[in-house]
Amino acid sequence: MPSDANALLIAATGEDPVPYRDALRAHMPDLEIHAEGEAYDPATIGYSLVWQPAPGLMASLPNLKAIFSMGAGIDHILADPDLPGAVPIVRLMHDKTREQMRDYVLHAVLHYYRQMDVAAAQQAGGAWRFLQIRDKAALPVGFLGMGEMGRAAAAALAGLGFTVMGWSRSPKDIPGVETLSGEDGLAAMLARTRFLVSVLPATPETVGLLDARLFAQLPEGAVVINLGRGNHLVAADLLAALESGQVGAATLDVFDPEPVPADSPFWTHPKVRLTPHIGSDGNAAICGIAVSENIARMARGEAPAPLGDRIRGY
Repeated sequence: MPSDANALLIAATGEDPVPYRDALRAHMPDLEIHAEGEAYDPATIGYSLVWQPAPGLMASLPNLKAIFSMGAGIDHILADPDLPGAVPIVRLMHDKTREQMRDYVLHAVLHYYRQMDVAAAQQAGGAWRFLQIRDKAALPVGFLGMGEMGRAAAAALAGLGFTVMGWSRSPKDIPGVETLSGEDGLAAMLARTRFLVSVLPATPETVGLLDARLFAQLPEGAVVINLGRGNHLVAADLLAALESGQVGAATLDVFDPEPVPADSPFWTHPKVRLTPHIGSDGNAAICGIAVSENIARMARGEAPAPLGDRIRGY
């Protein structure tokens, strides 16, 4: 591989490349940076910073050393059938993104724990009725997904006195959190969960996981909070569970498709809070820090981190 293949290509569908270029140059002023659509020599590109890159684009860069995702997920990269097999894929994971996701989860759980949804409905109806404060330890929070995002939020809730459980595909050991795995572990967690928080990655196994079968395993009136992927949720099943009262309320940050169609009942449903995919934001400033740190790491002969797993899909 030519030693001068050290330029970076920004290829981000729907994103303005200028803030990312500026953020990278703030940390690496000598880095040669190109944006998709500009003239560049593919042989000089050693790094790419991407979001939903066009199929075949990565394969057209013969000296590519690393592909940096603009988000924690890598499914948008793995969707490329021509993706080069030997190039490491680096997830965007930073203290700031973990903090953002933690804060979103804290806000959502505390909103329902303190019955702010009930208070808002009472205000709309002109009703003044006292709402007794419940014992948080008696309202367990269950997490689907115990990756870095899930662990940060789970630890924060445990620190506030909540009973916190976390389910993942493989066993984990997290201080202050009861961890479970496997089918039996999932069923055991769901049976006790009053606030269900999904921060699962995008894999073939997680598509449609939030469905009628899963909702039926929750205690009646449980709250569902989805920050994983939109295609994890079977929308019709959630709407039916909300109608029956099996699910008491939902906060949804991710959808399939995005943006949410104008005729979606989620926009106006009285038991649903909708946010426009803001759980965490791998913005230009954070990308600039994370990518520059990884390029420096690779220059020292070290591996970039955190690496995406092509087999697991995240």
